[in-house]
Amino acid sequence: MTPQVLACHVLVVGAGPAGLSAAKAAASAGADVVVLDDNPAEGGQVWRRGFHADLPAAAVALQQSVRACANVRIANGAKVVGILSDRTLLVETHDSVLHMHWQKLIVCTGARERLLPFPGWTLPGVTGAGGLQALIKGGMPVRGQRVVIAGTGPLLFAVAATARKAGAKVLLVAEHAPLARVTAFARKLPLWPSKLMQAMHLRDASYRTSSMVLSVQGQGRVQQATLLQSGRTLTLDCDRVAVGYGLVPNTGLAEALGCQLLQRDRVPEVAVDAHQQTSVTGIYAAGECTGIGGCERAQAQGSIAGYAAVGAVQQLRAHEKDRTYWGAFAAHVNACFALDESLKSLPQPDTLVCRCEDVAHGALLAQRNWTDAKMHTRCGMGACQGKVCATAAQFLYGWQMPEARLPLTVARIATLASVADAEGAPQTQPQSATQTSNLAR
Repeated sequence: MTPQVLACHVLVVGAGPAGLSAAKAAASAGADVVVLDDNPAEGGQVWRRGFHADLPAAAVALQQSVRACANVRIANGAKVVGILSDRTLLVETHDSVLHMHWQKLIVCTGARERLLPFPGWTLPGVTGAGGLQALIKGGMPVRGQRVVIAGTGPLLFAVAATARKAGAKVLLVAEHAPLARVTAFARKLPLWPSKLMQAMHLRDASYRTSSMVLSVQGQGRVQQATLLQSGRTLTLDCDRVAVGYGLVPNTGLAEALGCQLLQRDRVPEVAVDAHQQTSVTGIYAAGECTGIGGCERAQAQGSIAGYAAVGAVQQLRAHEKDRTYWGAFAAHVNACFALDESLKSLPQPDTLVCRCEDVAHGALLAQRNWTDAKMHTRCGMGACQGKVCATAAQFLYGWQMPEARLPLTVARIATLASVADAEGAPQTQPQSATQTSNLAR
């Protein structure tokens, strides 16, 4: 497959709140901007479109304003596979291969859900909490189904609201944090009035603190869930169980590009300075890949990164106050809903930790680190390349997360072969993204 060689001034990877804000800011200075996103439509996970999606007005307005910029091109369904040089990425779309050359790069790769293993978590009908919300937004029918939602953090309220709106019967919202920490979270909410109003709107009568899923049972799919609630055990008949313990940053691309990572509670995040620039000159990062902080913080960071990338220092200062304001909220959330050590006792020796390669908890207890686990059990060597099990192993065993390796994602052989084809082909001048019809406005 012959690659299409494109060039732009500012390349944004990720079209969530951070990426869209970065693109808008950079475009306002007249820069030629390309946005790459691996989803069918922009918005990221938090603003995912779909049958049951109800996007906030601010999200719709931002998406429309970016689409209206004549100097912004958006490639949906485009995933970064590898790095061809200091300033060129290998990108795969549904029908083509791009060699994307950039002068400034803004990494807005977001986050993924943290899943922790427990007996029965591989049964059909068990998903992450955010995963259930994404499936429902995408049109998965849940009307009349009995649902248990568990884990920790404010996302549980939003998932319950989405499920109820789609006709599901939410039996229980099981928050792992104790009442004291949830109360501490609520007491400070008046500092962020919009979040207080959101919490009032999403409050749920089935919400219980000091609760967690111990196991799930069923023949071929979920039929029952056993939970620990304030020291007592109860079993509920149900059709779906959604369990999520927060988010972890997607740092793979930034790490592969040589950007420095920070460790927060042994979980890596991209290190940035006051202008959202990483340790590599010309590469910026914004949003959840720099630490979990919510869409408002992501938007502020994205705007700062976009302006910084084009040298508009005066304009970026208008967003610094919002970054600080929402950064404080993020710190409050993370402190109140930190994971408890008791979750490490959930998996039994035969509980799978690596679902791709069928590696059980008992087999991993005998390993010293991630490298030993891969060598002796093939843990992390399946389709997800450790994106699920490495995060769980970091929490369960204290192992350092594995380093990013290329290719960054599953890719077609033709995409990888295009690298060799390009190396043997005559050198051509990269096209400006504004000169191609491959990228939609």
